[in-house]
Amino acid sequence: MNPNLQQLQPYPFAKLAKLKAGIEGPAELAHIALSIGEPKHTPPAFVRDELIDNLDKLAAYPLTKGIDPLRETIAHWLCNRFQLSTLCADSQVIPVNGTREALFAFAQAVVSPGSTVLMPNPFYQIYEGAAFLAGATPHFINCSVETGFKPDFASVPESAWASCDLLYLCTPGNPTGALLDLDDLKQLIALADKYDFTIASDECYSELYFDEGNPPAGLLQACAELGRHDYRRCVVFHSLSKRSNLPGLRSGFVAGDGEILENFLLYRTYHGCAMPVPTQYASIAAWQDEQHVKENRELYRRKFDAVLEILDGCLDVQKPEASFYLWPKVGDGETFARELFRQQHITVLPGAYLARETNGVNPGAEYVRMALVATLDECIEAAKRIRSFCR
Repeated sequence: MNPNLQQLQPYPFAKLAKLKAGIEGPAELAHIALSIGEPKHTPPAFVRDELIDNLDKLAAYPLTKGIDPLRETIAHWLCNRFQLSTLCADSQVIPVNGTREALFAFAQAVVSPGSTVLMPNPFYQIYEGAAFLAGATPHFINCSVETGFKPDFASVPESAWASCDLLYLCTPGNPTGALLDLDDLKQLIALADKYDFTIASDECYSELYFDEGNPPAGLLQACAELGRHDYRRCVVFHSLSKRSNLPGLRSGFVAGDGEILENFLLYRTYHGCAMPVPTQYASIAAWQDEQHVKENRELYRRKFDAVLEILDGCLDVQKPEASFYLWPKVGDGETFARELFRQQHITVLPGAYLARETNGVNPGAEYVRMALVATLDECIEAAKRIRSFCR
């Protein structure tokens, strides 16, 4: 058995199940789940139709590299979305089965045993697991209210930068919704050059924002502004799960440094994780359409506006810069989550389960994560119950 498996902690939802064990919410109140970041909006019908129309292609083995039309569609979308002047669909794009598997697999391909993997804290748990199973040591960079919930990169000692093989970013952040701007990203690119590490930017929430005229920046966009059109040391991860409400399609992509992706493709060829061809054609349809994405954002705007109006004055919470999460400060996240479920039949996730203690502090301990993925009416009902609970 791989000894590194012993370093993995229980997944946050296993910890949550243990926290709720033996507790029953009020039977007269319907359960409302705000704990899991699983989009519940209706998936686009045209994507489903495209999937069905191409089911005959299940008769062929898919190529790990994906079909040319999908890679070309992705390259076109990236160039339009992030103002890139050039991106080679053949060498700088690889379709993947959702960002989760790709974020994990990427570390196995680019990380040397004994090195360091830097990541935000709190964080998406795949980053830590990927580091451990690659034989590396995670180094957590705390995100706090003092830094606007961005990782405190200034706190990273030079020894950690020097031993770093991989830096995971998440922008917009999970669970905080904080954004790294172009200046932040350019400074990190300079550090990657200085210390010779790869940046993996998880941008799966990039299309969930509030100002249509000001979408979040991306790592490749920062490269382009620097004239760095080979995207050296930089790779981004995008998904249709949040953007298009298609978590079950398991479709995303990685894009960036062609030399890194050439080696990643070799790894994936052995890994055996090619995307089914019908899924690729359905993905083309999704990436080519922006109208359903704008409608999706509008649904989230309505939910955030309604929920925050109800919670105003009773909970220490602010509207995030992007994503579909609220990150309220509640004192003791575990106690809040347990008692909210017991009294109001609402499930939220303690922030401590998404973070690790660093320098004597767990930066998520006083928070809970609320995912506004339920219907508008359910989110409003949940906010009213939370207000009652807080009072």
